[in-house]
Amino acid sequence: MPEGHTIHRLAQDHLERFAGRPVSVRSPQGKFSDSSALLDGLVLDGVDAHGKHLFLGFAETGWIHIHLGLFGKYALGTTPAPPPTDTVRLRLLSDTHYSDLRGPTTCALITGAEKQAIHDRLGPDPLRNGDDPDRAWRRISRSRTTVAALLMDQKIIGGVGNVYRAEVLFRHGIDPYTPGKDLTSDEWTVIWTDLVALMREGVRHNRIDTVRPEHTPEAMGRPPRVDDHGGEVYVYRRATMPCHLCGTEIRTASLAARNLFWCPRCQPPR
Repeated sequence: MPEGHTIHRLAQDHLERFAGRPVSVRSPQGKFSDSSALLDGLVLDGVDAHGKHLFLGFAETGWIHIHLGLFGKYALGTTPAPPPTDTVRLRLLSDTHYSDLRGPTTCALITGAEKQAIHDRLGPDPLRNGDDPDRAWRRISRSRTTVAALLMDQKIIGGVGNVYRAEVLFRHGIDPYTPGKDLTSDEWTVIWTDLVALMREGVRHNRIDTVRPEHTPEAMGRPPRVDDHGGEVYVYRRATMPCHLCGTEIRTASLAARNLFWCPRCQPPR
């Protein structure tokens, strides 16, 4: 499932390519046809993202709410657009650009009030200016749930996925099985601040890189990572491989139906 930086990058891309001008709205697949007929030819006048949710606004008509889920994918390009296939749920088309959405979990036309209800149930997002990390801390600091599970709970923090969860805990030497109530407020501040910086870099470069400059392949004289997710990481999907810092074998385990990765030496139990 795409992490929050991907959704914010999609919001930025749609803002730059389509906002402020009339757009053609189509649903070649047919599952969004009734709503696309209402929106076709209107001006896209708002773009928003929160966590893993993307919103495309059309004046008084409403917002397209998109959640990619596990299988959703976007293709963006310049015109002329290729003929759409029958798997395209939503196509936006302007004089200069097109975007095609396939396989989302959610693609629905909603009202402003319904959009606000989605924001209300999500936790603060490190990529949304003004979101208050203390809202998340109040829940984390009272919880016996592991910090690894809490970081993935979208009701607590919006947009953090498996990669950022694993990497931010490694970067600060925190055992992923630490209960939320055992974190200090200083540790939470460091985690949040680092997530803001890492995820902004993710938006900028459209990929996840989490290693510090002194730990890049060039700096350490090691081979670069070869993985279809791209980016340089410390522990994510590196199970049984040696830790870049201490050489200990990276471990993996299932936690809340997702694979967890950590270094038992660099992230010792409390």
